[in-house]
Amino acid sequence: MPTLTFPDGKIKKYAKPVTGTELAKTLKVKDALSVLVNGEIYDLSRPIAKDAKVKVLTFADPQGKHTFWHSAAHVLAHAISRLYPDALNTLGPPDPDGFHYDFDNLQIDEADFLRIEKEMRKIIQENLPFERVEWTLEDVVKHQGKNPYKRELAQDFKKKGWKITAYRDGDFIDLCEGPHVPSTGYIKAPKLLSLTVAYWRGDQKNKQLTRIKGTAFPSEKELRTWLTLQAEAAKRDHHKLGRELDLFMMNELSPGSPFFLPKGTIIINELMLFLRGEYFKRGYEEVNTPQLFNKALWETSGHWDLFEEFMFKLKVGEAEYGLKPMNCPSHLLIYKAKRHSYRELPIRMADFGNLHRNELSGVLTGLKRVVKMSQDDAHIFCKPEDLQSEIAKLLDFVHYVYGNVFKMKYTANLSTKPDKALGDPKLWKQAESALEQALKKAKIKYEVREGEGAFYGPKIDFDVHDAVGREWQCATIQLDFNMPLRFDATYEGEDGKRHNVIMIHRAILGSLERFIGVLIEHYAGKFPLWLSPVQTRVLSFTDEYGKYADTVVSQLREHGIRAEADTRGLTVGKKVREAQQQKIPYILVVGPKEAQKGTVNVRTRDNMLQEKPVDAFTKQMLKEIAERA
Repeated sequence: MPTLTFPDGKIKKYAKPVTGTELAKTLKVKDALSVLVNGEIYDLSRPIAKDAKVKVLTFADPQGKHTFWHSAAHVLAHAISRLYPDALNTLGPPDPDGFHYDFDNLQIDEADFLRIEKEMRKIIQENLPFERVEWTLEDVVKHQGKNPYKRELAQDFKKKGWKITAYRDGDFIDLCEGPHVPSTGYIKAPKLLSLTVAYWRGDQKNKQLTRIKGTAFPSEKELRTWLTLQAEAAKRDHHKLGRELDLFMMNELSPGSPFFLPKGTIIINELMLFLRGEYFKRGYEEVNTPQLFNKALWETSGHWDLFEEFMFKLKVGEAEYGLKPMNCPSHLLIYKAKRHSYRELPIRMADFGNLHRNELSGVLTGLKRVVKMSQDDAHIFCKPEDLQSEIAKLLDFVHYVYGNVFKMKYTANLSTKPDKALGDPKLWKQAESALEQALKKAKIKYEVREGEGAFYGPKIDFDVHDAVGREWQCATIQLDFNMPLRFDATYEGEDGKRHNVIMIHRAILGSLERFIGVLIEHYAGKFPLWLSPVQTRVLSFTDEYGKYADTVVSQLREHGIRAEADTRGLTVGKKVREAQQQKIPYILVVGPKEAQKGTVNVRTRDNMLQEKPVDAFTKQMLKEIAERA
């Protein structure tokens, strides 16, 4: 007799287990795909037998898309099995915008995509039900014994104590955790996108596989709309624009570690200058901490056990050390270096220091997934009575940065206790409740993401929406009662007794590398004036007026404006086109008339023209820069 709690807070008790299909019918949810049960996604046909928080999922929900695209990957594997029976399917997970599937013994090129898509559409038209079955290791050998990848996965599941499940649709069955949509007919509009190589389980030491990347939508119209957006996104690709605008480079000798070139470094420095100004106004103090720490620190913090797969570990003599993946333990060392009174709190400690995380090579991508990063990281040490006001200030900070400065929409998500977590569950409930209370008080709508918190505490994550509608997780506010306990970080209260301090982890932009990648694509390289590496270029009409162009540049630079001159013996038209290709906000043309009058002919990168005195134009630029317009 399960008692179910729905997203609107309503609670209903059922006399027997209930399926997602039954819930969708009762709730009148059209186009249901799966159901979220205590953070786990169930097939619609799977009975819910225990008390749970539930949500019926559609394609509008991220978890609904997860189900949909996972099912589309299964349809792809089915089609490959029909067309290329000797191919071995390995893993086929959903991606943020579709799915991919890796195959061994499959020799194809993109010219084969139409044939594969045709077979996928045939399977979709057959509307084959997805049937979930539970297997033993013997069943895996019986049905997929010729596929060593599936046998390895099944053995791993068995060792971890997980159920071994498979899904059947028609004459095809595949080892798979699921969940899936009710039938292949739900998929409607599949599209294969690219063909690349991958390595089994992302490890270059393993067999090289063929990866097919694809997507799918519930209708052809939605697919066409998405493809149009993708074409626009391709024009904005930060890898491409980063090269064209000389912002950053990568080198295989240091994989996943961007080299910021002079122009890209200007952007990083401007972002940090902006944040430092906000830190001063908001009561932060900046610190700088070491890169390398003894294993003992990471054991105390919990990283050595719960975050070890992402850490770089090394030996110095006989001692074990780790490069820091996060700043929080080092900030706790600073906090603990002296005794604190309640009168000193809150302490807001910021750090732009470099971090290193041991990401698999297969997931590294430009600036958005890196090994070496720097964050606009900070930790707030406070008393219980400060907690709500500090979280409120952080919510305001996030809104100021994204809503006011960058003019980007964002959505909030409350991420709760994961399976691998530190500390007392009661403290987790207390922390989750505090974050939820702050969101409600600020009247911020949010989704709950069960089990996606950090290992030391729950968090509010913010997904930022770029100009083409994609979502990127950037800002985060994390509430931590556990790590201060492990470090015995305390303060002296009004009662004269020692009390454990509360720690808030927060980043506003997040990884600066990732954020710059998002900004490049959001602005399509056309940065606002305050962020533009070159803010204006002065073009001389002929060589004769190069000296006046240099004079204008000197005047602008005296005011801190990033200006440069182009006095080459090229036509003005060619110089203008090159400046526009470099997406320089203001292009100034000077010739005999301008030199005589002390003016500049102002042209924007979008070709609007206006003649202005140099002093007036300088004031205009300074105002625009100051306002970060």
